[in-house]
Amino acid sequence: MKRALAAAGLTLSLTLIAVPSPASAADASYRTLSTASHQDWMRSLPDTRSLAALSLPGTHETLAIHGGAWTQTQEDFGDGAATLTAQLNAGIRMIDIRARVNTGNTFTIHHGATYQNANFDDVLAKLSDFLGAHPGESVVVRLKQECTGELGSCTDASGQSSFQDIFDGYVSRRPALFWTPSVTRSAGAAMPTLGQIRGRVVLAVLNGPRGGVIEHYGLGQFAGWHDGSSAYVQDEYNVPSVGAIATKRDQVRRFLDTTSAADPSLMYVNFASGASVFAQPQQVAGGALGVQGVDPFLLIYLNEGPEVHTPVVRTGALMLDFPGGGLIDKIVSRN
Repeated sequence: MKRALAAAGLTLSLTLIAVPSPASAADASYRTLSTASHQDWMRSLPDTRSLAALSLPGTHETLAIHGGAWTQTQEDFGDGAATLTAQLNAGIRMIDIRARVNTGNTFTIHHGATYQNANFDDVLAKLSDFLGAHPGESVVVRLKQECTGELGSCTDASGQSSFQDIFDGYVSRRPALFWTPSVTRSAGAAMPTLGQIRGRVVLAVLNGPRGGVIEHYGLGQFAGWHDGSSAYVQDEYNVPSVGAIATKRDQVRRFLDTTSAADPSLMYVNFASGASVFAQPQQVAGGALGVQGVDPFLLIYLNEGPEVHTPVVRTGALMLDFPGGGLIDKIVSRN
C-alpha cells in the first residue's frame, strides 16, 4: 500500500510539473515585443553620453525560442537569428548570446541542450545588417560559452580550438563590426561614449561555461562578472516556485533603485529573468496562479510617480524574458 501511495504521489508530482499553470495573458509588458518600434532611438542622443548612463532594453537568452516551456525565453520571430532582428527593430540594445563550440571551429546557439536553429554567423550577420542600416545605434553583447557537459546542458565538440580563439576568428573576419577595445583579449576596455561606439557592437563580457570571465575581453568594469550576481550585475536566476516570483520582483526592484541612484559613469545590468523546475521563464516574466510577473511589475513601477516612490531616472540594462512593447517603450523613454 505504501509503495502504491508513493507511486501515486510521484505520478501526481510529475503531472503537476509536466502540466504547469499557464502564464498570464499578453499585455503591454509581456509577449508583445512587435508593438514597439525604436529602430533609431540612440541617434538623437549626444555623442558625449556615456554608455553607462543609458537605459537599455535587453533580452536574456536572446535567441532561446525552441525547446518547450522550460527552455523558451523569447517570442519566436524566426530561425537564423531573425528573432534578433525583430528585437533590434523594437529597440532592444543589449543581448545575451549562448554559444556551443561546434565542428569546424564554429559557434552554434544553444539554451542548455537545445539548439536554437541559429549559428553565430547568423547573429553577426543580423547585427551587421541592422547597424549598417541604422549607424547611429550600438548593440551591447554578453557572450557566454554555454556547454558544461552536464545533464541538461550541451557538450562542446571535441578537437576544436579554445572558445576565445574561435571568437577571435569571428572578430578577424568582421573587424569593422566590433568596437575594437572591447574585443581585445589582453586588456578590458574603458567605458565608452556613444560617439565612440555608434554603428558598432560592444562586447560587455566573455563568460565561461560556469560564469567565469575569459581573459580580459569586454568592459573592464565587468572583470568580476561571474555566475549569478556581482557588484554591477543582478542575476538571481533561481526562482524555486511560482510563489517565489515575489522575491525575484523585489531583487529586480532593489537593484533598479540602486542603479538609478548610482554614479552614472558605472554600468549596471539587471536580469529580470528566472526559472526552475517549478517556475517556467514565461511564468516568472508574465505571472501565474495569481502571482504578478516581473514584467508587469516593472511597467507599473516605472510608471509610478514621486508620490509612490523615488522615480527611476536610469534603468541600466534590463535583461528581460518575453518583453512587451509598452515595457520597451518605457525603458527607452528614460533616455
